[in-house]
Amino acid sequence: MSEVLVLVDHADGVVKKPTFELLTIAKRLGEPSAVFIGPADAGMAAAESLGRYGAEKVYVVEDAEIAGFLVAPKAEALAQLVEKIGEGGPAAVLITSTPEGKEIAARLAIKTGSGLITDAVDVQPGDGAPVTTQSVFAGNYTVTAKVTQGTPIITVKPNAANPEESAGAGTVEAFAATISEAAKTAKIVAAQPREKSGRPELTEAAIVVSGGRGTGGDFAPIEALADALGAAVGASRAAVDSGWVPHTYQVGQTGKTVSPQLYVAAGISGAIQHRAGMQTSKTIIAINKDDEAPIFELVDFGVVGDLHTVLPAATDAINQRKG
Repeated sequence: MSEVLVLVDHADGVVKKPTFELLTIAKRLGEPSAVFIGPADAGMAAAESLGRYGAEKVYVVEDAEIAGFLVAPKAEALAQLVEKIGEGGPAAVLITSTPEGKEIAARLAIKTGSGLITDAVDVQPGDGAPVTTQSVFAGNYTVTAKVTQGTPIITVKPNAANPEESAGAGTVEAFAATISEAAKTAKIVAAQPREKSGRPELTEAAIVVSGGRGTGGDFAPIEALADALGAAVGASRAAVDSGWVPHTYQVGQTGKTVSPQLYVAAGISGAIQHRAGMQTSKTIIAINKDDEAPIFELVDFGVVGDLHTVLPAATDAINQRKG
């Protein structure tokens, strides 16, 4: 069975949930092998959780030559690992669809002469290569595609699969990458930690509660429901342009693309700009006073009503059930 490489997305050695989703997908395609780029001791510590979700091998790439630089060294390390596997290479390389992940994937595809598919929302075994599902052209079409040349390089959106525990050996194997001087020409000289809200990252959250123009600038009901559900908070472009919330909250074509298990849109009309960023969500609920709002064409459940009445009632009910 061919190896499927999964690039580990982690924060200071703590593996993020989308990586476990990728390992679950990798099990469909072949033998999952995680690639951890970071300090060796952190890689050894992460191997236990990676093995719990099916990783048979954990390649640990010491980041002494990589830390402090942008994505080029990571792409070089992956390319060398793909070459090392030999005999046709891995069945696929799976990377989380983040801005950094997509740039690494693009560079890797060029270095290995391989085809690239980005922003997949599903990956299944196929004849000769995995078959992916994507939402394209602002969400107007759903397409299936597969790579026809080289090693399939695929970036997958968070929440494309439910992480499933499946014991793998998690055997740690050190891999020494040789990083060229050309890959070190862009260096990180300063970094500012993002202020923590206590809520999950918007693009990784399983539940997202978003508010729009209908909030009138009062996001308190949105935030209260999100906290009751353990959800992330999102917003439409209208809410962001009005200065009610920062741009980091924006969901849409010019904001972030999300694909959670549950998406709640409150006071959002449903313009195509917003729909393009959330319509691959598994279940969509909308609350809007206008029963002809375009968002209702997209939803699984709709509530015609004032969000300032509906959301507090829903939040109270959820908190009572939790209590």
